[in-house]
Formats: sequence, structure tokens, C-alpha cells
Amino acid sequence: MIDANLLAGPALRRLRKREGLTQAAMASALGISPSYLNLIERNQRPLSAKVLVRVIERFDFDPRSLREDDAIGGIDGLNRRLADKRFADLGIDREEVQEFLSAAPQIAAAFARLYDAGGSFGGQAVTEDTAAAARRVIERWQNHFADLDHAAEDLADELRLSRGELSAALSERLREKHQLQVRILPAEVMPGQVHRLDLHARQLQLSEMLPGAARRFQIARQVGALEMRDAIEALVAGADLAAADSREALREHVTDYLAGALLLPYRRFLRACESTGYDLAVLQRRFAVSFDQVAARLTTLGRVGERGLPFFTATIDRAGRMTHFTAGGSGAIYPLDGARWPAWVPFAAFERPGTVLTQAVTFGEGESAARHWFTITRTVDVDGVMCAGRRAVVLGIEARFAGDLAHARGVSLDRADAVPLGAPCGRCGRTECLTPASARLASVRPG
Repeated sequence: MIDANLLAGPALRRLRKREGLTQAAMASALGISPSYLNLIERNQRPLSAKVLVRVIERFDFDPRSLREDDAIGGIDGLNRRLADKRFADLGIDREEVQEFLSAAPQIAAAFARLYDAGGSFGGQAVTEDTAAAARRVIERWQNHFADLDHAAEDLADELRLSRGELSAALSERLREKHQLQVRILPAEVMPGQVHRLDLHARQLQLSEMLPGAARRFQIARQVGALEMRDAIEALVAGADLAAADSREALREHVTDYLAGALLLPYRRFLRACESTGYDLAVLQRRFAVSFDQVAARLTTLGRVGERGLPFFTATIDRAGRMTHFTAGGSGAIYPLDGARWPAWVPFAAFERPGTVLTQAVTFGEGESAARHWFTITRTVDVDGVMCAGRRAVVLGIEARFAGDLAHARGVSLDRADAVPLGAPCGRCGRTECLTPASARLASVRPG
């Protein structure tokens, strides 16, 4: 379906100039008046579906070129770049970014390319963060890779129907199709490792320190990596990332994505989410997965016609550093300062390990106005390593979508009751106030 408010003036103007036509000639070919075409080209009128069909028919026009801003992540991608501290004094708001992108998409793309490639701004070089480059690709896809997801769902259904219990079926798949045995080894045999692939011994070796959900994830990951290698490599190649480290970061993310899609097949998982009010504890038990695996999967539910709620997820370590962030379809902007907000509930989670905590907050770095979010947090022990490997995993969704969530029952979703993050404390006036989040928790639920 064509967006009724599609502004495509620059694209239409470039097409007219490519064809060597005057506005009058093109207007005649499209059956509209020259004055109306002039308004469309200046983005003062939207391009209607009827006119777009005529453009496609008469000029062999590819309508995908109208979404030229997709290559830079749309308005969120451009906004994220302009949130750089070096532009802070300019006071650029979201509306200005939208006007810039609509009026001059090619110039916006040129700016994004220069920024991403490490161009010079005021004599200061921009260094490319390989993880950030991969993250931008993931955000451009809104963390939903449709072809891979369908393939994983088909394989999961095949294994479940032929073998019954999915995790056992995945191990059998490795053994029968790939001649790989799964072997659990003592921790002292794998110092500093929790999994490795030994092709000489034809074994996927897993540490005894891995809990059951993590073991199943590693088995699913290996199946996905072997059976969908070509699709993974095609996606990575299509991302056109310059740095090898960025390509590897994207490859790792997509392989993890496949593991989640195998363990949590799309339609079954979405039905379970909707029937339980996205109750995380129920979802964990129903699919025999961990809290962080459910959280990651919730950011991927972007299938056309079968969309789930738009969550983001983040991981924060004991030092308060954001070590992972996935926006999904939420539109959340990656916090450039690592979201060091002591009043945010993840910082209280370490005091209550394994307990699900919720909090309504407002934040929005790089945006003209803070947005209202509902967040859910719990600590997890990474790869079975206690304490030192403990992280707080956060799920977030705009509060306007949270009304039917099981975890939001009894929680005020009135914006006036939300905790403002990144804003001066009401008591001391400091943005970095260390007033603990635990003093302002919205809700606590057992893990």
C-alpha cells in the first residue's frame, strides 16, 4: 500500500531531469497540471497512488527509489548521527531533520556517508566504531530479517513434526546431517570458554557451566550457521560494510538471530505473546529459553502483516556501561553516552538479582522531546558464569503500547508519574544525581 502522505519531490525532479523533460511535458505525460507537478516537486503536495502508478508505467520507474532514505536508516538514522555532541550547540530538532530529509535526501545521504566513513568535521576526524557500523545495518532492517526468519520457522516446524521435542531434534540434526556430536565437557577442560567447534573430532563442545537454555541456544546457533550459511553471507555482503570487523559483528548478530528464530518460531511465539500479555516468565517456561533470549526475540517481531509489539533491548554491566543495544522496531535512539542514568531501574537490578523490576520513564537523547517508555529489567548470568558475568537486561516499549502487558498491571502509565532520565533531579537539580533507582521503582515481580 502506498503512503497517502508520500513526499517524493526530489526523486520525481531527478527523474524528470534524467528524461530531459520540462515540467509541462512531464505533467502532460502524467495527466496533471504543470502547477500541480511543481507543488509535488517542492514537497508541497504528496505523491498520490494514482500519479505514482502513472510514473511507473510511463517512465519504467522503480518505486523502491522513493525510499532512498532507507539506506541511512531514515529519520531515526539521520537523527542519531546529528545527536553527536559536536552538533549539540546547533539545537537541531526532529522536525528540522524531517524537513532536511524530505527536501534534500541525496544531500542527507552524502552527509551520512561522510559521517560514517570517518570524514573530517572541523579538523577532527570521525573514527568508525565497527560495532556501530554493524548496528546501523541492523537498525536499517529494524532487526527483522524476513527470509532468514521464514527459513528458520520452516526448519523448526519440520524438526518439531518429525522429532517432537525441538532441542533433542536439533542435536539429532547436527549428528545426522552434519556428522557433529554434541559433547558436554568439564569446566577445567575448557578454561575461559563455554563453547567451541572441534572439526577434527567432529564435536560441538559445550562447557558444563552452561545452563540448559544456553546449551540449546548454542546447538541451534550451530545448526543455523551450517544450514543457512549462504543466506547469512549474502546478507552480510549486501550490507556493504567496509571493515572486516564490522562484517564479522553483523555475521555474529545474524547467526544469533537464527538461533532465536529456531528456538522461538515466529508464529508460535507471537501467538504465545499475545495470549499471555507478553508475560516473560510464561514465555521462558513454554519455550524452555532464558530471559535474555526472550528479550532478544521480542525485538525481531516485524513481519509484514504479523507484527508484534515494538520493543528495544539493552544490556548494562555492573559498572553502568551499556554493552549491547538493539532498537528493533521501537524507534529508540542509541544513547551516545551509554545511558548512565543512576535513577534508571537497571542500576537497582543488581541489588535484587533474578527479580523482574519495572519502571515507567521518559528519555530521548538527540530528540526534540523526551519519549515515554515502559521498561522491564532483570539480571542474567552470562554463559553460566556467576557474579562477574552478571548483566542487567532491559526491555523497553513506548508506554502507549504497554497497556495490555502482563508486567504493566498495577503500574501507572500516566506520563506525569514517569521518572525523567537525563533530566535534573527534582531534589538537587543535578542531571547525574545518584539517587538510587530502587527508591522509585514502579513495580517488582518475582523472576
